Amino acid sequence: MDSSRINVSSNSGNEGNNSATNDEEAEELCPGFKDVDSFVKYGLSAVVSATKASAGLPQAGDEYDFYRSFPGFQEFCESQGDRLLHCMSQLMQHHGCRAHMRDHNKLTGLEERFDLVVDSNDVILEKVGILLDEADGVNRSQQPVMPAGFQPPKIVVSSWNRKRGSETFRLLHAKNITRPQLKFKEKIDNSNTPFIPKIFIKPNAIKPLPSYFTNKQIRKERPEDLDVPAALADLIHQQRTQEHVEDMFAHPYQYELDHLTVPERMLSKPEPQMYKPMAETKCSFIDTLEDLVALNEKLCRLSEFAVDLEHHSYRSFLGITCLMQISTRDEDFIIDTLELRSEMYILNEAFTDPAVIKVFHGADSDIEWLQKDLGLYVVNLFDTHQASRALNLARHSLDHLLKFFCNVDSDKRYQLADWRIRPLPDEMFQYARADTHYLLYIYDCLRVQLLDFNHGQPGLLQSVWNKSRDISLKRYVKPIFTEESYLELQRKQKRSFNTQQLTAFRLLFAWRDKLARQEDESTGYVLPNHMMIKISEELPKEPQGIIACCNPVPPLVRQQVTELHLLVKEARDIPLLKAEIGAQQKKGLTPVKKPEVTLFGPHDTSRTSESDFPPFSPDELPVKQGMLFSDDEPGKDVDMEKMKGLVASAKITLFEVQIRSLTAAQVKASQIIESFHNPFRMYLPSKDVHVNKNAKFDPSTKIYEISKRWKLQSTEQQQKEMEAKRKAREEAKELAKKVSEERNKAKQSYQESLQNVATVRQQAAESAKGGGKKRERVASEVGESTPKPSKKLMKSAEKPSKKDTAPKDDFKPFDYHQSDFKVFAGIILTFSFHLHLFRQHKNPKGPKSNSSAGNRSLSYLAGKSDR
Repeated sequence: MDSSRINVSSNSGNEGNNSATNDEEAEELCPGFKDVDSFVKYGLSAVVSATKASAGLPQAGDEYDFYRSFPGFQEFCESQGDRLLHCMSQLMQHHGCRAHMRDHNKLTGLEERFDLVVDSNDVILEKVGILLDEADGVNRSQQPVMPAGFQPPKIVVSSWNRKRGSETFRLLHAKNITRPQLKFKEKIDNSNTPFIPKIFIKPNAIKPLPSYFTNKQIRKERPEDLDVPAALADLIHQQRTQEHVEDMFAHPYQYELDHLTVPERMLSKPEPQMYKPMAETKCSFIDTLEDLVALNEKLCRLSEFAVDLEHHSYRSFLGITCLMQISTRDEDFIIDTLELRSEMYILNEAFTDPAVIKVFHGADSDIEWLQKDLGLYVVNLFDTHQASRALNLARHSLDHLLKFFCNVDSDKRYQLADWRIRPLPDEMFQYARADTHYLLYIYDCLRVQLLDFNHGQPGLLQSVWNKSRDISLKRYVKPIFTEESYLELQRKQKRSFNTQQLTAFRLLFAWRDKLARQEDESTGYVLPNHMMIKISEELPKEPQGIIACCNPVPPLVRQQVTELHLLVKEARDIPLLKAEIGAQQKKGLTPVKKPEVTLFGPHDTSRTSESDFPPFSPDELPVKQGMLFSDDEPGKDVDMEKMKGLVASAKITLFEVQIRSLTAAQVKASQIIESFHNPFRMYLPSKDVHVNKNAKFDPSTKIYEISKRWKLQSTEQQQKEMEAKRKAREEAKELAKKVSEERNKAKQSYQESLQNVATVRQQAAESAKGGGKKRERVASEVGESTPKPSKKLMKSAEKPSKKDTAPKDDFKPFDYHQSDFKVFAGIILTFSFHLHLFRQHKNPKGPKSNSSAGNRSLSYLAGKSDR
């Protein structure tokens, strides 16, 4: 008991001493500083004193040059500069950044140092942000950010996230991750120059590699071209030395692939070799050069192996190959291509061996990624995607082939994951492994089905080998920016822009491409297409409008919003065309008038040009009076040219048409109709375009040449047309004169004939003077009657006599005193008596006034006269 108490007491004493020492260690954050506040105060005072000291140095310019002339000051500056660069290099190495700060190249040394400092600051600040988040409790784990969410609703289900049961959906992505581009030994070339193959050693070569690729050190021996992109520097060197170098953009294995022959054993029916379960298959993760060399030796001893790649393209302009999966019949390999990017060319020995078959699925993109990032080329390729298409399977994806041949459900939850994450999570590791683990067994099954499908003949299988070889011949082509690059994207989007919107779209496209190349970011990360189109359509007047067009706002857009605002303002300053101004006014659903433009061609002689018609409206057209002889002046000539241009109005209405508002569909249809222009307008002389007067008379201008050519070609034709028009005009005038003369003669002869004709009263007076003899009626033959004259003919005959003829002698009333009134005595009495009886019989109640009685004709009763 005592001993136990002693042990307990001793243990407690030791624990107390340990706790005291731990408290003292916990109190001191780092040697010389008790807590964080004291460390921050000391660091802040050091930074302030350093800033004051730097401000006291001589300013750049004449003052600094003066002090620089003293040897002591010059030596002091160089020693302190080397000391500062050494400290900065140590800091960069501590944080895992590239730290070659002592580059004494006068051309690019300063720029490269500045870029290194900027990149290092970004890395350090990202780490500071991560540590601050961990201190605040936002992110306590050291693992990459892997948020897990619930299964999305059943409405939003696609082929890549379709799940069975109640499993959770996890989309792995890294929010705060160090950019792998910073660790690459060879800087990524995002310049606007063509891609040059990275290969400098050509294994399994039938045709040797051109000397350009083997002498890679030539570029380092030309310091004057160090600040120029590789492709441009080589082109400049060729022009400088006048050396003939073979096409440096050609496929290095073009000759080997063209002369590749498929062995007979590859065209025979194989026996499918079953794959091993994944749990029983060894899988190795390769991230060192020694493991990569050992893997290359294993692959060279095999007859076939399967390959797949994982690529990331959102945070890089050209994209990055992040992972390579290789599977054999007995083993799987996962290669970290980010770590071994500059050493991956070692695998060209196995990849270009024609005796080893490389099995891919959908190798169109993989071939380009291998060339771009790793400098690898493939000879003797078999693409299972092409075999699936040859067999006309229901679907050609890898998950369908896994289900069809292996009865394995592929897990596509991590298809959109960020493959830059390091260390690689186990879920993503297993997903990448499964892509190639079953691919060799699928390759055997497809070969068997291709032969069975073609009744044992190797023709269909041979066609798959040929298509796979064509895929191997693909070359990676770097995206090149030109002045017309934006037009392809505009055609794909199927948007119609006016002049201002198209200018804004072009400027934004160029700005996005330039910034993406500089920052090594994808164009979708800098400014997505739909946001760029939205800004181009709206043309915001303020920077806040640009931010409002983007949801969510890209980080680089928020940083560069002022520059974007200047680009949009520049586009708004461009004047619109007349047709575009009209289109903007029609947005308010106003009635649309169809353009009155006659379409005609320069060689169409069946139509007359618009200039031949007189420019008058239908209200001003000449009118021809509808009468036999008009009172027009005799000297007035009729212009026959105007009579040719009589045009009837095409609009015939019974009532007044009320303008009604058009529907949206009608407005859109009218806008489409107005968008069509005369296809021959290029041949017509311009009317609204302003041409400088001096340019018309300057022989060196194109306008003078065109006008002179037009005059030379059309002078004779214009003279002929003018002569024909003048002759036609003279003939028309002569014809009009003849018509007017004939009309005057007819009128004069008609008036003369009326002068010799006696009137009825004159005839009565003559008959009375002649003795009062009664005219005897000529007896007509039996059945013959005098035709009654028509009223219309009588009226037409009376009109000219009343209007045109005028008696020359004065009117003399007839003297009835000279006549014998006894002849009418009995007639008058009998007529008055009968008229009185008729009125009493018609109106027995009393006499009634009849205003129209005077207009009625009176009939005389037969009576006897006392003669």
